[in-house]
Amino acid sequence: MIFEQFYLECLSQASYLIGDTTSGAAAVVDPRRDVRQYVDAAAAHGLRITHVLETHFHADFLSGHLELAAATGAEICYGSAAKPQFPARLLSDGETVSLGEVRLEVRHTPGHTPESISIVVWERPGDATPYGVLTGDTLFIGDVGRPDLLVSVGKTADELGRMLFESIATKLLTLPDATRVFPAHGAGSSCGKNLSTETSSTIGEQRATNYALQFRDAASFVAAVTEGQPEAPGYFVYDAVRNQQQRPVLDESARPAVLGAAELLAARDRGAQIVDVRDPQAFALGHLRGSVNVGLAGRYAEYAGSVIAPDEDMVLVAESGTEQEARVRLARIGYDRAIAWFPAESLVEVPAEVRRASRLSAPEFAEVRASGRDLQVVDVRGQGEFASGHLDGAVHIPVAQLRRRAGELRPDVPTVVYCAGGYRSSIGASVLRAAGFTDVSDVLGGFEAIRQVQPA
Repeated sequence: MIFEQFYLECLSQASYLIGDTTSGAAAVVDPRRDVRQYVDAAAAHGLRITHVLETHFHADFLSGHLELAAATGAEICYGSAAKPQFPARLLSDGETVSLGEVRLEVRHTPGHTPESISIVVWERPGDATPYGVLTGDTLFIGDVGRPDLLVSVGKTADELGRMLFESIATKLLTLPDATRVFPAHGAGSSCGKNLSTETSSTIGEQRATNYALQFRDAASFVAAVTEGQPEAPGYFVYDAVRNQQQRPVLDESARPAVLGAAELLAARDRGAQIVDVRDPQAFALGHLRGSVNVGLAGRYAEYAGSVIAPDEDMVLVAESGTEQEARVRLARIGYDRAIAWFPAESLVEVPAEVRRASRLSAPEFAEVRASGRDLQVVDVRGQGEFASGHLDGAVHIPVAQLRRRAGELRPDVPTVVYCAGGYRSSIGASVLRAAGFTDVSDVLGGFEAIRQVQPA
């Protein structure tokens, strides 16, 4: 058997290639949208991809099932509770997909979503213990899938939570302790709150150490797993719906068109969102007026999807050589309207339209705060981060909500934005500047730096 995990750090997302060396057949589970890596890996192992299995309709990325089916002719498979709007094989609870000697046993595990499944991997006929189980978003390392995402019309978090409790107890914890656990996400994902940096474990380890598996009644389980969940990025509902639909497939090799300076300004003035993907410091030294900064070095697609709507045209301002990465990473969350790009080094051609951004060190911010000036301080961290400690008097608006809630702030008052470390604050400050705020700074090093020089 060939078993390979593909882990995408920027989305904390895991996908899998499973192949049978006797038959040459292979399946890919939960693929990301740029699928060339799976095709290449299968070819390197002498395999042909015959099946694409999805554990559920993902909310945090646009899956690559349609791309893989188009590239390989593979059959798309979901659990039978799913209702995809494209041709797919719907698998009953207990049904097996045979790759040859290797068998993939489907277990329905609703809870994170109603259609969720887990996939038990059997390496050889007659094995007493399966090789592993691919748990999707049902069971993570250190956590379980959250049942409170607004992606399941007609189901409440309590109903889904109780389904999740039952699924884990009757479909996963009945597996032998030695069974390896391979989830769809790791630390950093908004699909849970306590995900480990480890990307695999065993049923036995999770039975003993996973906080969510220690509860013996459904009510306590639901209360624990729904409390303190991070706010979901704004694009989650869009992706959950889009993953059910027929749609154009991604051409990951297509290059975005490059604009000249006049074309860039015309696109901006027509309403295209200018997204500057450089790091915050480079952005601060000079950027196009009205642009929003979402740096490639961070969780770029996730935060772009939090502050930009999927139906907006975008022009990317990028350092030459990074424009294709910037486009593909947006496409991974279904943002296909990056219509063009502009080389950041060419901003010198439009000096009248270039602005600098104020970034304060923590000591400088302390001085400003102590000066008695009328000052508006905005904390753009998540709810849990804010609850664990924040500056007195700070207005709390998570970065994902800032664009729609900017009207709650005063645009003519000096404003300072902070986050945990400085990445989200640059995003937030740029969103406010683009909305017409006249004096906006953010804090280098964020709250971690602030609390070392001044009391909360």
